[in-house]
Amino acid sequence: MLDNKVIAITGSGRGIGRAIALACAAEGAKVVVNDYGVSMDGSEPSSDVANAVVAEIEAAGGEAIALADDISTMEAGERLVAAAVDKWGHIDGVVTPAGILRERMLFNMSEDEWDGVISTHLKGTFTVFRAASAVMRKQETGGSLVAFTSGVGMWGSVAQANYAAAKGGIVALMRSAALGLSRYNINANAIAPVASTRMQANVPGGTAETGEPEDVAPMVVYLLSDAAREITGQTYTVVGGRIALWSQPREIKEISKDGRWTPQELAERIPADVGFDRLPMLDYMDMMKKRAAEAGAGEG
Repeated sequence: MLDNKVIAITGSGRGIGRAIALACAAEGAKVVVNDYGVSMDGSEPSSDVANAVVAEIEAAGGEAIALADDISTMEAGERLVAAAVDKWGHIDGVVTPAGILRERMLFNMSEDEWDGVISTHLKGTFTVFRAASAVMRKQETGGSLVAFTSGVGMWGSVAQANYAAAKGGIVALMRSAALGLSRYNINANAIAPVASTRMQANVPGGTAETGEPEDVAPMVVYLLSDAAREITGQTYTVVGGRIALWSQPREIKEISKDGRWTPQELAERIPADVGFDRLPMLDYMDMMKKRAAEAGAGEG
């Protein structure tokens, strides 16, 4: 499905990114494997993991190059795209699953823990999208941008306010890219994966369902292909064999009057006529507490 396409993938030395790189190559794409190769705490950068994936692709008869770069900088985003263009003459798609976690309750979170997550996830998506879209627009052949978000970007998180804010921002960035780039035949979409990775293993309390990195790759390949040219501005959950489309935000209830409301009027009308939409994560937290309690009772 990706014959003759050039695809650059961030965080593709391990986990979901690696699975995507291998799947794209298997479908005929030439791949830029970008991974800074750091440990979970952000230390010990190395190109070894990116080189290993390139070796896998080449052993299977594909073409790939490795790049170890921190995509939270503008220069790195430009280098990623330039590496593809310098090697193969064009860029057709970018995928941005690279990410880190710095878990902390909001009231204890440090500036470094906030900045690191926002820089890697949100700014890292921007730097790559910005560099790729600039080249794709001039190529006049279109292209595909595939971002990576999370359900907590919409639902919120108990101990990952930084991660949730970054992932929510990525969805807004993706939608803006879809709107602004549609005239150039460039589409933008997002995947919210749930899969067994180094990062997922550190989620407090685990997840209600999970899959494997390889489960995510086929949907990414599809979105990068010409078969999905008309799909843009969408977010899809991918977990195991389940794929779900997210709704677009819409107002659901309203009240109105001529003139300005008083606080007293709102105290009467909001509960009666507008109400609230309960956070889905509260139901999820209740479910996880019940599951933990049942497991504890079983052990006893």
